[in-house]
Amino acid sequence: MKRDRQLVNAIAAWFAASARPLPWRATTRGRRDPYRSLVSEIMLQQTQVARVLQRFEPFLERFPTIDALAAADEADVLAAWSGLGYYRRARMLHAIAKAVRDHHGSNIPRQVESLMTLPGVGRYTAGAISSIVFGQPEPLVDGNVLRVLQRLDAHEGPPDPAWAWRRAEGLVRMADEPGVFNEGLMELGAMVCTPASPKCAQCPVAQWCRAGKQGLQERVPEPKRRAQRRALFASAVVATNARGYTLMEQRPGRGLWAGLWQPPTIESDEQHAEPEQVRALVCARVVEPAATFSFLTTHREVRFVVYRATGARAGGGRRWVGPAETTLLGIGNAQRRVIESAGVAMQGAVSS
Repeated sequence: MKRDRQLVNAIAAWFAASARPLPWRATTRGRRDPYRSLVSEIMLQQTQVARVLQRFEPFLERFPTIDALAAADEADVLAAWSGLGYYRRARMLHAIAKAVRDHHGSNIPRQVESLMTLPGVGRYTAGAISSIVFGQPEPLVDGNVLRVLQRLDAHEGPPDPAWAWRRAEGLVRMADEPGVFNEGLMELGAMVCTPASPKCAQCPVAQWCRAGKQGLQERVPEPKRRAQRRALFASAVVATNARGYTLMEQRPGRGLWAGLWQPPTIESDEQHAEPEQVRALVCARVVEPAATFSFLTTHREVRFVVYRATGARAGGGRRWVGPAETTLLGIGNAQRRVIESAGVAMQGAVSS
């Protein structure tokens, strides 16, 4: 009990003194803005802070309130999300905004139980909003928190979320400021107690870390085996016309990169399309190879072959898109790379 209270106090004090000045941490009269916090939590899922910093303020300028986001077209939300990847999260955030508007009077709920009734909101996101924004003594566990807790207690073996949730709940109940403690746990895992080469000499709780004392910090928790990615063969054709417009099509509403825009593309699990198939796809007079590259998603290695085309025609739901309009469409990083690898410049490009 004494050790736990010392851990809680030390982590909270360290965070209060060392927290990165991230835009979603700004306060007004000492309070976080619930909407900004919600947007940041969804954006930060499976995405590096540096990339979220690029898109956070532009997204909020486009949708400054939860009502503005709820009233937006999904296509506009996807366009504003461009560059962040995992576009299912954009749809989920849009659905959350509608639910908050329609069922909660446009006020984001305070309690975990109510937050978890929102579309796609799980225990982690609910705990983050409830504790960080509203000061409720609710636990949260993400990859960083899990790693910190298992190392502190030298809890060996693979990642153990059930154990970590119980441990986090016991600790947060001791915190004077639950949100500060929870963010401190996450920050500690992100900046100090990293998966490889943890900075133990800089750790504010090193004196209580059992894994560190036993020399186990590099082995706790055991790394999970990554599932092997399946190959997807994509043959994309970048066709431009005399006005400098690019021929684009919208992907289906389900599956990989659902609903996003791309140059016309043939996909296969077995092999790339033949050049003649690519030429016929856009009724082009000529196609020529432009580039090859691979793009990794969570479950796929997408192997692109990119062609340039001349004399192409629209049709089949495809349309010509001008350079300025690309900022208004949802275009993923892989598709931006396809276009740019063919020598076509894009406005508002975000690096992959």
